[in-house]
Amino acid sequence: MTRPTRTGTAAAQPKPKEGTGDEVTALARGLTVLRAVAAAHAPLSNRELAELTGIPKPTVSRITATLVGAGFLLQLPDSERFVLTSSVLELSNGFLRNFDIRARARPFLIELAERTALSVHLAVRDRYDMVVIDTIRPRSAVLVSRLEIGSRMSLSRTAIGRAYLAALAQPERERLLSGLQTAEGDEWGYIGDRLESAVRDTLERGYALATGEWYEGLNAIALGFIGPSGERYAVNCGGSADQCPRDWLMSTAAPALLECIEKIVHEIGGAPGRRLDE
Repeated sequence: MTRPTRTGTAAAQPKPKEGTGDEVTALARGLTVLRAVAAAHAPLSNRELAELTGIPKPTVSRITATLVGAGFLLQLPDSERFVLTSSVLELSNGFLRNFDIRARARPFLIELAERTALSVHLAVRDRYDMVVIDTIRPRSAVLVSRLEIGSRMSLSRTAIGRAYLAALAQPERERLLSGLQTAEGDEWGYIGDRLESAVRDTLERGYALATGEWYEGLNAIALGFIGPSGERYAVNCGGSADQCPRDWLMSTAAPALLECIEKIVHEIGGAPGRRLDE
């Protein structure tokens, strides 16, 4: 199956809501610009940023000038294009330094990767994407995932996104699905029915599956879990369809993933993802 194309991560996000004051609005727009630059595969100009974010070009120009002055963006020499600076990396490193669950879950993620010979990812949600916060590549694998820490994965088209949705309480899941519908726009007709069915299957089965829906030829299995303070996470393992066909994922990878999640939640004091009988 060939997945539908999107014009870009930043363009697919709803415009920032106006705050109660100019400072709030300016901050929201500045963060939107930073996210657009971070999601891009190449440096962006003010014109391109305006097209991606829906923010007027004069406003974008003021925002990028402010971000350059603050050290979060760099304007390339002899160019009108911008890239992120290491100051953004410092912010992300500060987040990860305080993210103890990575260190506590990593031994079990490594065990899962070696047991299945598949790449394994731990992720959290950011708006309408899942963001990888740890990635494990098995020593025995020939083909491995190229996803790195900080990579973004579709919430609606991936096993890890569906596993996260299934781990939410129903009211929270419905609110998030409503936001997803707005963000996906015209593509929701293609996505919505499949996503609803996939989440239902995940709740009944206890884990999520996605076979060739995010990228053709890639299969994955995933399961969400609840942290000790109620925060939600998800773990997936996957690879090429030849390496891990659907039946093999269900018969071999699923028990290994379920065992991995049991060990993680026992270690951190959390709980497995929700099921219909809970």
